[in-house]
Amino acid sequence: MRPHQDVPSTSGSTLSNRFPVGILGVGSHVPDNVVTNEELARGLDTSDEWIVKRTGIRERRFLPEGTGTTDMCVAAAEEALRESGTDAADLDCVIVATFTFDQLLPSTALTVSERIGARRAVALDLNQAACSGGLYGMWTALHLFQGGQFQRVLVIGAEALSRITDPTDRTTRVFFGDAAGAAVLGPVEESSGVLSWSLGGTLSHGVEVPAGGTREPFGPEVVGTGRQYLKMNGPEVWEQVMTRVPPSVEETLKLAGLRADEIDHYVFHQANRNLVTGLMDALGQPREKAATTIEEYGNTGAATIFTVLDRLRRSGRPRAGEHVLIAVIGAGFLWGSMCLRQQASAA
Repeated sequence: MRPHQDVPSTSGSTLSNRFPVGILGVGSHVPDNVVTNEELARGLDTSDEWIVKRTGIRERRFLPEGTGTTDMCVAAAEEALRESGTDAADLDCVIVATFTFDQLLPSTALTVSERIGARRAVALDLNQAACSGGLYGMWTALHLFQGGQFQRVLVIGAEALSRITDPTDRTTRVFFGDAAGAAVLGPVEESSGVLSWSLGGTLSHGVEVPAGGTREPFGPEVVGTGRQYLKMNGPEVWEQVMTRVPPSVEETLKLAGLRADEIDHYVFHQANRNLVTGLMDALGQPREKAATTIEEYGNTGAATIFTVLDRLRRSGRPRAGEHVLIAVIGAGFLWGSMCLRQQASAA
């Protein structure tokens, strides 16, 4: 591992060609319930104009009552399986990244595995990677293949963020939506798939949910304090994104032996549309290289990168030989980036 000199607690590496691994199929799911800025403005001290200017978000999706995160996971998983031509019974592992699980126990990954029929798959949960969970799940899957025994791994990122944001808090309520996304990873052609990555972290409480753990268990004394809801320091988030993500991307590009202008598609976690454009400007790249879903979905946490990848897929991209650079940052703060080359055909 080679640490980046400008960013503490960061490491990057390339993948041995012994077992090249790439994305074979993606899928995503959002609830039908559309919540517009105008609807939120009726109960919050805000407006559609303010929200669009500050965030780029015009609407988001909220889960209806009686449904949970696993329902979205199953829908996204089934789409990714269809697109990759994979039978759930052939999955070797199911990884679910979410911090808005249906309940503390049992395992969300195991619940999803049972519901989709992946009964022989190892079930792994990534519960606190937050908005970085999708990429961290892919990074974990990547290394599971290196023993030479795994052939198909399903990675899911999902969040029901409407369930943990305070309906009366405009600083968080307007930003977040509910969604799930999934990717099936498997063997690909030589020199295709994942080329390099860079991961890092630094401890901060700039984004946190104070209550609900062992230090402050949820109970009657918490009700009314709002400490069971997500708290976010917007200026700190902005600073962390602009400080941490560009060096991570640069390290990943260096390890892949590529320049920024050789990347065809940039897939960023989208906490804010202005952050996406800011990152593209910082990298000196045309803004149109970065597809977005934040306008319709808001910040969907661990699901975000998969919703963008799915949008690219629906437009016929990436094409064979094209390069994709994925970069994320989330509560923690945890950040990372990954570079992939699209293969020409199924391996």
